[in-house]
Amino acid sequence: MPVPNSQMPPAAGLPFPPSPQSAQSPPYSPSAPPSTSPSTAAAPSFLPLDQLFTNPVFAGGLGLASLGAAAAFGRRALIQGTALLRRQLLVNIEISKRDPSYSWVLAWLAQPRDNSGFIAQRLTRLRSLSVTTTTKSLSKVAGEEGNGRTHADFRVQPGFGHHIVRHKPGVYIAVNREKASTATTATGEPHETLTLTLLWMHRHVLAEVFTQAHELAQSFQQGKTVVYTARNMQWTVLGKPRLKRPLGSVILDEGVKESLVADVKEFMAAQEWYTERGVPYRRGYLLYGPPGTGKTSFIQALAGELDYSVAMINLSEMGMTDDLLAQLLTQLPEKSILLLEDVDAALVNRRQRDPDGYSGRSVTASGLLNALDGLAAGEDRIAFLTTNHIDKLDPALIRPGRVDMMVRIGEASRYQAGQMWDRYYGDVDTDHKGRERFLARLDGLGLFGGDQKDPAIPKRHTSTAAIQGLFQFHKGDMEGAIKMAEHLIPRTYEPEPPTVEGSIKSPA
Repeated sequence: MPVPNSQMPPAAGLPFPPSPQSAQSPPYSPSAPPSTSPSTAAAPSFLPLDQLFTNPVFAGGLGLASLGAAAAFGRRALIQGTALLRRQLLVNIEISKRDPSYSWVLAWLAQPRDNSGFIAQRLTRLRSLSVTTTTKSLSKVAGEEGNGRTHADFRVQPGFGHHIVRHKPGVYIAVNREKASTATTATGEPHETLTLTLLWMHRHVLAEVFTQAHELAQSFQQGKTVVYTARNMQWTVLGKPRLKRPLGSVILDEGVKESLVADVKEFMAAQEWYTERGVPYRRGYLLYGPPGTGKTSFIQALAGELDYSVAMINLSEMGMTDDLLAQLLTQLPEKSILLLEDVDAALVNRRQRDPDGYSGRSVTASGLLNALDGLAAGEDRIAFLTTNHIDKLDPALIRPGRVDMMVRIGEASRYQAGQMWDRYYGDVDTDHKGRERFLARLDGLGLFGGDQKDPAIPKRHTSTAAIQGLFQFHKGDMEGAIKMAEHLIPRTYEPEPPTVEGSIKSPA
């Protein structure tokens, strides 16, 4: 017997009985759309984009990320655009400290400028400065106690950092002086660079800057001779520039100085002749003779006469090698005379440092020959070699091509003594009687090589350095110089016998 639905027990596993609406079919309605079966319903999406975009947290993060990407892109575009504008509108020039113009430009930047105007006064304020101090001894005033006065010159120049300098109205130069973290291997000094930046339309100003800087440097060296020395694989200025020595202050034997000066000037005027014939444009001179005769003094005076500098190389310096010598000779400073002193003693290792007798690196004879006249030899060079013992030199060193002219600078002659007397006492000895007495005194002492007619007069010689020392000791006192002429006789020093009291005792 069928049981009514209202009396049917609940289905197993269902907590509540089914509602009457769910059990009965819905009534048919012609206007209602047909129902969709479960088999035709849309499958759920793996990535619900609608729900993500409608999520406020995700939408906010996406917006921030978009803003960050846009800001990064804009920043990159701005940097590239700025760099492009700098390349198109600005011009930079970098000067290394190794370049000679580095010190010139620094000195030029230290010059006072007209910074009148509201903008110029605020743009060109230097807040980082460095100072270079030079001192000079002044002549002592009569009655003044002590060692005299000293004049100090302080030159203020832009320090490390960024600066702006006004060159002329409407033209500004940005200056950046930097000190690099790296240093030179030889000296250990850090690298320094100086960068000048200005508008492309003002690029012609750079020529004016370097011209004015060079003229300023030349004005500092006006009437002076610059001496360079080889130090740590490069040329450096030795001390302060020296006052030019007048060529007339060096008294050589009659005609010697004139012939040397004429030969050097002829060589300087014949560069085109050397080039047309394919001959290396260089010339070497050897001055030999006893010490104190004026060899080095003449070279210094010659450099002043030609407005040249002097580049000295000490071949006996520890660490000087053949390669370093060749490199230095190919990098000589412009308009300079190369000076190699005492070449006879430079090629001898006189000091033993190790038990095996090795005395360290030094210049060999072959290295010196190749540096003077070899494949590594430079051109446009005037070289002077000096020696006290020409007999100790290798004949290959003094052959033509390496040494083109050899001149002996010997002991003081009668001509030199008379010329030196006139230079020191010419203002007081107007009738030259004092000169004749002085020369007769030297003749009697045999200081001009003796007298062949009178064997009783000894054969002696003196140097021009000794005569100059005598005259400097008796300034303005020619009578005192004549009386003390016997001090020009060369002294012979003999070793003193060892004494027990004066000896240093060491424990056995």
